[in-house]
Amino acid sequence: MQKVWGLTELEYAFLFTLRKVNSINLEGFKQFFNELPVDPYIKGNYRLRRLSRFIVSRDNLIKLPHGYLFQSKAYNPLLGDVKREFAELDDALIELDIFKNLVLAFSDSCKLHPEAEIGVHQIRTICSPDNLGNPAPEGIHQDGTDFIAIFSVDRDNIQGGETHLYTAKKEKPVFSKILNPGELLLVNDHDFFHFTTPIKPLTDAQGTRDVFVLTSPSLLSE
Repeated sequence: MQKVWGLTELEYAFLFTLRKVNSINLEGFKQFFNELPVDPYIKGNYRLRRLSRFIVSRDNLIKLPHGYLFQSKAYNPLLGDVKREFAELDDALIELDIFKNLVLAFSDSCKLHPEAEIGVHQIRTICSPDNLGNPAPEGIHQDGTDFIAIFSVDRDNIQGGETHLYTAKKEKPVFSKILNPGELLLVNDHDFFHFTTPIKPLTDAQGTRDVFVLTSPSLLSE
C-alpha cells in the first residue's frame, strides 16, 4: 500500500488503496475486450467501450435497466453536459464468477451501502505507430462520484499508461504508477483528481490497454 502525509493505514485507506486481486483469472476477461464497440463520443476511434450498472444484494449482482451517462462540464470539460449512451456489457461476461468477484471486491473495499449503484465501464484504448492512445482525453479530472476503481486487465505491446492521483490539478501527483494486470486502484473521488498518461506501441504494431473502471454512484440515469 502507498503511504501519504503520514496518515495511519486505517485513515488513508479511505483516500486511495492499491491492491492485487489474486482471485481473478484475467484470461477469462480477454475475449470480451476483442468485441467492444467504438466509443462514438471520442474522435479518432482509438477508444472502445461498454457500460452497465448494478447493485449488490447479498453477494449477488443485480443488473439495472439501461441508462445514460451524464456528467457536468465542471467534471468533464470535454464531454460534460452531454447525454452519452453506450452498449451494455455482454451478458456472458456478466455471468462469469470472475466478473462478480471484481464488483464485490469494489463494493466490499469501499463499504458501499447495499442499494448503492455501481457503474462498470469496460474500456480498451488502442495505439499505433502513427497515433497515441489517450486513456484520459479530458485531462486531469474528477468523475463527480464518490468512489472510483481502475482494474487493469491487460497491457499488450504498449509503453506509458501511467496512472496519477493529485490533490489539486496544479499540484504534483501524490501517486504515480503503471497499473499491472490484476491490480486494482481504489480512489475517493472527493479527495483526488486522476489522470492516465497516453500510450504508444513498443514495436511497429498496434498496442492495447484493457481496463474496467467502476464508479459508485454509477452516474447513470434512465
